[in-house]
Amino acid sequence: MMGSNQPHVVGFCGSLRNKSYNRSLLLHAASQLPENYRFTLADISGLPLYNEDLERDLPQSVRDLAELAKSADAFLISTPEYNFSIPGVLKNALDWLSRKNVDTPLALKPVAVMGATQGMFGTSQAQVHLRELLYALNMSLVRRPLVLVGQVQEKINADGQVTDEMTKQFIGQLIDNLVKEMEQNK
Repeated sequence: MMGSNQPHVVGFCGSLRNKSYNRSLLLHAASQLPENYRFTLADISGLPLYNEDLERDLPQSVRDLAELAKSADAFLISTPEYNFSIPGVLKNALDWLSRKNVDTPLALKPVAVMGATQGMFGTSQAQVHLRELLYALNMSLVRRPLVLVGQVQEKINADGQVTDEMTKQFIGQLIDNLVKEMEQNK
């Protein structure tokens, strides 16, 4: 299932904010991948809202995202929590990629999730919903560790660098487990 000689991980960020804490988590996680791995952060900001009528003539942004997802050997998702769930922009991207007319490029591939919020409890509720969705998409979920970064504003500096040692450890463990899952999926 994995690509040729350079495994490819595609990241999805549930936040579109310029200085997104979740984007910072993804970029930190990408830096923990083995040297021979490639990471691409997907741009989901320009996707139209899912509408079955648009499937007859897929928008270019959807075709581009589907091609990127097809090239991936695994996925990494970082999401904030909005109203106890995932942001609509992330759900929309996953909905587009679940469709048969784009060859369901997520199915059977490993995926690891994490999330950050400024609140006390991290993204526990959002990740429950996200994990249910990934199960429905037939993805191979890396179950542990749970990376639920609460009070993230104290753990990532103004330059977007993760400064909290425990957060770094959890992300490192998550990446190790994702890589193991990818190796088993070869």
